[in-house]
Amino acid sequence: MRSVVFHNDENGYTVLHIELPSEFELARKPEITVVGKARTVWEGEDVKAVGRWVTDKVHGRQFKADTLTCIAPRSIKGIERYLASGLIKGVGRVIARRIVDTFGEDTIAVLSHQSGRLREVPKLGPAKIRQIRESWLKNETMRENMIFGQTYGISVVKMTKIVRKYGPDAVAVIKKDPYRLCREIWGIGFATADRIALSVGMPRNSPQRARASIVFTLETEAEQDGHCWTYENDLLMHANELTEIPVETLGEALSAEIAEGRVVAEAGAEGVKRIYLRWLFNCERNVARRVRSILEAPRAAAAAVDAVKAADWWQRGAGFELAPKQRLALERSLSSKFSIITGGPGVGKTTIIRALVEIYERKFRSSGGGARRRVVLAAPTGRAAKRMTESVGTQAQTIHRLLKWNPVTNKFVFDAENRLEGDVFIFDETSMIDVKLADDLLSAIPDAASVVWVGDTDQLPSVGAGAVLGDLIKSGVVPSTKLDFIFRQDTSGLIVANAHHVNAGEPLEIRRGDTDFYFMRCEDPETCVKLAIEFMTERIPRRFGLDPLEDVQVLVPMRKNVLGADNLNVELQKALNPRGEAIVRGGTVFRAGDRVMQLRNNYGKDVYNGDIGFVKSVDAGERSAVVVFDGRPVKYDGGDLDELVLAYAMTIHKSQGSEYPAVIVIIHTQHYVMLQRNLLYTAITRGRRLVLLMGVPYAVNKAIETNTVRERRTSVAERLRG
Repeated sequence: MRSVVFHNDENGYTVLHIELPSEFELARKPEITVVGKARTVWEGEDVKAVGRWVTDKVHGRQFKADTLTCIAPRSIKGIERYLASGLIKGVGRVIARRIVDTFGEDTIAVLSHQSGRLREVPKLGPAKIRQIRESWLKNETMRENMIFGQTYGISVVKMTKIVRKYGPDAVAVIKKDPYRLCREIWGIGFATADRIALSVGMPRNSPQRARASIVFTLETEAEQDGHCWTYENDLLMHANELTEIPVETLGEALSAEIAEGRVVAEAGAEGVKRIYLRWLFNCERNVARRVRSILEAPRAAAAAVDAVKAADWWQRGAGFELAPKQRLALERSLSSKFSIITGGPGVGKTTIIRALVEIYERKFRSSGGGARRRVVLAAPTGRAAKRMTESVGTQAQTIHRLLKWNPVTNKFVFDAENRLEGDVFIFDETSMIDVKLADDLLSAIPDAASVVWVGDTDQLPSVGAGAVLGDLIKSGVVPSTKLDFIFRQDTSGLIVANAHHVNAGEPLEIRRGDTDFYFMRCEDPETCVKLAIEFMTERIPRRFGLDPLEDVQVLVPMRKNVLGADNLNVELQKALNPRGEAIVRGGTVFRAGDRVMQLRNNYGKDVYNGDIGFVKSVDAGERSAVVVFDGRPVKYDGGDLDELVLAYAMTIHKSQGSEYPAVIVIIHTQHYVMLQRNLLYTAITRGRRLVLLMGVPYAVNKAIETNTVRERRTSVAERLRG
C-alpha cells in the first residue's frame, strides 16, 4: 500500500492507493485506487482485495472491494514504509530503515517474538528499544481487539473507547459480560451489547440477559421520558417487548437486581410497587432531605433582614414601586430560607433578583462582610449564566463550575463533606435542573444559607430525569410566588405577547410592518429548508445587522426528517462553512469555524450537555479538533468527537436556558408527534430581538391547542410532604 487517502473510523470506509508488484498483469499502470471497508489501515501494509472494477463519475477507474484485508507487509520496501507510517511511537523513516537493514524480511517476526534482538540495531539505546517494544505490543493488542470488534459490528471508534476503558483484557471482559458495555461505555446501547451477547453464544433467556434488560428499560424510561421510577408491571411488560423473555424469568431477574442493590422497589401511595434505579432513588431522597434541612436550619446571622423595611429601602433607591406580586415575591424570598419565583418572560423576575442582590450586598457591607462575596449567583448553562451576569450586574457562573469537578477523585470538589461558602444562593433557569444535578447542588449548600430558585414552569422540563422545580412547588412546603403581570411590553414588539398568548392557548398575534415577531407560511419541506438558509445567511443579517454564526439560531422540534436538526445542519453548513480541511465522524463533517454543541457532560474536559462552541482547528492526520467554549480551547480526539454535533440548527429541547438575538423556529406537520404548547412556548422565548416562525398554520395551531403534557413519574413532592 503506497498511501491511505481516506479512512472513516466509524464505518471503516477506506480509499487506498495501491502499488502493484512488477509481475502483476496491470504493471503498465503500477498504482491503482482501491475502495472498500477495512478495520484499521497503515501505510506500507500488504492488501488483499476481492471485488470488481468500476468507473466513478468523479474519480475515474478504481477497484471496488467487497472484502478488503490489510496484513503485515512481506517486502523490504513495504516493511520499511509500514514501520515509518506512525504505527510505532518514536519510529520515523531513519530508525525504520535501520531496523529493516538489520533484520530484512524477518523484521515483523523479530518485533513480535524476539524483540530483545532490537539491541542489534545500530544507535538504538535502551529507552528507545523499550518505547518500540511497548508500542508494538500495544498495536498488536489493538489490532486483535479491532478484529474482534469488526467481527461483531463494533466500530473502530467504539472499540477504541472499550480498550481505553478495559485495557488489553477488553475482549475477555466483553465475552464474560457483554452488557457491561451499555452500562459503562457512553454511546454503546443495549442493542449493540445484546447483538454481541447472542453472537458469542449467550442463551436468549439467560438470567444475565434478563437482568440487563431490566436495567436498560429503567434507564430508557429515565433518559427518554424523564421518569425517576416505573410501575413493576409496566417494567416487566416493556422488558418482555424488548427481549421476548418470559415475564416469570424477568421477575426473577428484577428480584436479583433488587437483592444486588442496583435497583430499588418502594411501595407507592397507590399501593403498587415503584421500581427505581438505585442512583435515582437516592437522588430523590437526598433532594427532599436537603430542602427540608435548609428550610429548618437557622438563618446565617449576616443574611437576616427585615423583609418589609428592606423592600421599602430598595423601592426608594429604584425610584418606583413594585407590583403587588413582585413585592410579595421579594418579601417571601427575604424572609424564607428556601423560596421559589416563577413566571414567563417580561413579568419582572430579573428585577427581583437584582433587588435581592442589592439588598443583601448592602446588608453585608453594613455588617463588615463586604470583602468576601456572600451572594452567589448561578444557572445551569453558560449562556444562562452570562445573561444573568449582564442583566443583574453581578458575576454568575454555571452550576457545574460552581461545584468544581475534580478529575482525580472523579467527583465535585464541593459536596456534603465540603460545603460551598456563601450566605445567599440565587439560581436562575431552574426548570432545567434535573434530579441528579439538584442532588449535587443542594448537598453542597450550607444549611444556614438562604436559597432562591427562579424559573419558568411553563417551559419544557429538564433534559435529564425528574421535575424538581415543579415538585418543589407542588409539595406546598417551599414558599413560591408566580408572577403573571407583563411589564416588558413594547408597542412594536410581539415576542413577549405571543409567548403569553401561546401559554394561555390563544392564537398568535401577527402584525404587518416593523416588529420583532414574524410568521412565514411554508408548506413544502424542501422550500422551508431553502428559506431557512436564505433568512439565516442573508436576509436577517442584512436587515438587522446580525452575525449569522454568532447571533442567529434555527430551532426545530426534532432531529430527524427533512426539517429535523440533522438535515438542516448539513444544509446550513454547506451555505455557511463549505470549504476547508475537515474530519468526518459518524457521517458528520467538522471544519474550522463550525458551530457545535456538546451532547453529554464531560467533566474531564469541563464541558457540559448543551454547551455551544466553535471549532477553532481540525487535524485530519491526527483526527482531532480544537473547539473553543466561551474563549477556552478544548481538544477532542477521534474517540471523543461523537460527543459533538453541528449546532447551526438544534432541537428546541436542547435550546433551553439559552437566548439568542434572533431565532428561526420551524413548526411543520412533519413534527406532528412532538407538537405541544410548552414546546412552542419555549421556542418563542429563546428569541431576544427577533423571532421568525416558519411553517404550516395548522401545525402551529395544533401546538398551541395541545396541552396534554405527559407527567413525569417523580416522588420529590411526596417525600417533602411526608
